[in-house]
Amino acid sequence: MSLAEAKAAARKAAFARRKLAHETAGPGRAGLLSSVLAGYRGVPLAGYWPIRTEIPPTAAMEEAAAHGPVALPVIEAAGRPLRFARWEPDCPMVAGPFGAEIPATLDWITPEILIVPLVAFDRAGNRLGYGGGFYDRTLELLRAARPTLAIGFAYAAQEAEALPLEPTDQPLDMIVTEAEVLSFQT
Repeated sequence: MSLAEAKAAARKAAFARRKLAHETAGPGRAGLLSSVLAGYRGVPLAGYWPIRTEIPPTAAMEEAAAHGPVALPVIEAAGRPLRFARWEPDCPMVAGPFGAEIPATLDWITPEILIVPLVAFDRAGNRLGYGGGFYDRTLELLRAARPTLAIGFAYAAQEAEALPLEPTDQPLDMIVTEAEVLSFQT
């Protein structure tokens, strides 16, 4: 099986697990994420606007916005890193690429913490995304300029035993689920 085939199979299995977790999840899914972010008050943060069955970080983002800048990712073109537009609760939003909402006003900021959506993760801090490489390119660029904390946010059910990886895949510093926090910082 090729790497591309292995990634496709892993995504298919993870999407099914995530869908079931999303359908059965109760309130408070972002509680642990809020607790983690409380230790970084005022640090520029990028969250994401949930699409499909992604676990929603919006409650934690709203709490963080009371203490410092929060942004959402904006895809400008295939093969390019993400840029981040300042977001505030109840700010006007418009449809962005891939169905994710983005702020109507594009006031760019550079985050030092990224809440990263994912399809699957493992206990070594690896993630499997959608396959566009946007977060990998972005994290590589941000980390080259300054320390950048990458926090994967997912349902616990999205955990995989092992993931097919490429040399360009950027590891996560932390993974937060509705049930636990895994830290890989040294």
